[in-house]
Amino acid sequence: MSFVKLAMKSAATRAAFQAVRSASRAPMAATVRAYTTLQDIVDKPSPIGFTEDELMFKDSVAKMAQEVIAPEVRNMDENELMKPEILQSLFDNGLMGIETAEEFGGAGASFTSAILVVEELAKVDPSISVVNDVHNTLVNTCIRKYGSQELQEKFLPVLASEKLGSFCLSEAGSGSDAFALKARATKSKDGKGYILNGSKMWITNAHEASVFIIFANLDPSKGYRGITAFVVDKDAGIQIAKKEKKLGIRASSTCVIQFDDIYVPKENLLGEEGKGYKIAIDILNEGRIGIAAQMLGLSIGAFEKSVDYVFNERKQFGKYIGENQGLQFQVAQCATEIEAARLMVYNAARIKESGQNFVKEAAMAKLYASQVAGKVSSLAIEWMGGVAFTRELDLEKYFRDAKIGAIYEGTSNIQLQTIAKLIQNEIKR
Repeated sequence: MSFVKLAMKSAATRAAFQAVRSASRAPMAATVRAYTTLQDIVDKPSPIGFTEDELMFKDSVAKMAQEVIAPEVRNMDENELMKPEILQSLFDNGLMGIETAEEFGGAGASFTSAILVVEELAKVDPSISVVNDVHNTLVNTCIRKYGSQELQEKFLPVLASEKLGSFCLSEAGSGSDAFALKARATKSKDGKGYILNGSKMWITNAHEASVFIIFANLDPSKGYRGITAFVVDKDAGIQIAKKEKKLGIRASSTCVIQFDDIYVPKENLLGEEGKGYKIAIDILNEGRIGIAAQMLGLSIGAFEKSVDYVFNERKQFGKYIGENQGLQFQVAQCATEIEAARLMVYNAARIKESGQNFVKEAAMAKLYASQVAGKVSSLAIEWMGGVAFTRELDLEKYFRDAKIGAIYEGTSNIQLQTIAKLIQNEIKR
């Protein structure tokens, strides 16, 4: 029985859960233990208010991560491969359709619930965290927001229960310049579909995925305005050309994919022709909050393990090393920065849920959380010394995993550029 389902085992618990879930779907003023306005978030910075639904996800995932995922982390990292049983556990525990409506087999929960899941998984293994994040905040969200009713009925149930999704935008020549795409789409001769040709690079989840959202240019003469998005089954002819060997998040697959003359039926068009660039921008803005949550969870995981060691285990010169003022100051600084990152992530999530523009807050959260992750994971190794430099513990893994936070779903420089442009627009006279 899944941890989420276990929490709902009794009739009374199920009734309470449904009542809270109904409240969480109402306007923010009606949510249980949630702030009613954005000003409340500012006035009460800690703790951020969560609904019972959100707290249930957070607690159940924390338990599952420790009991199911933690024992396999080192083995998966060393072998650079995700165990199928671990992926299946994400489905079995209801973590692969968090925002998906119940009618499609999902949990019908909030965006913040999805963010909390990403954070809790990252405390134990950032690799598994990003698998969950991309699947939920990019793939599922794309289909929920832009897919036709037919597309939703076809893909959302299987994405919630058994099939992993992959988001395919980047190419060898289009990284930060995401819309310099060479992948092409043409209309089929029978007018009932499209023919896709090209390749994609740096594609997360590609090795295990069965459903791919592919961005290709349907009309290159229009530049980025010709970019169109399609939902494609792997068995349509997608080939995994290369699985990258990486510095960090090794259990999460990152691959080159190729597609040559594959046929995509017209009903698999995502949104409208030529609107793929808008879909990508919208979804990536949202996805940045997910990466920020991953980096937050990583920071907390590294911090908690190292601080426990310096205050409770390691003694030198007759006292715990954590009693030395120099180390205490570093611990205090890192704890403060983790808390700041936490509030930025939760605030961005709540602003997004409120329907307001959250682009700047998402960029700030992603930028800062990745910076904190890099700093904390590095210092955590120094605090623990030689034992942390070995692979006996997970500290060196957190350090390796943290680096990707400054790169994917928009580099740190791209985030700075985005933030600066938005500030400029706000004050322009």
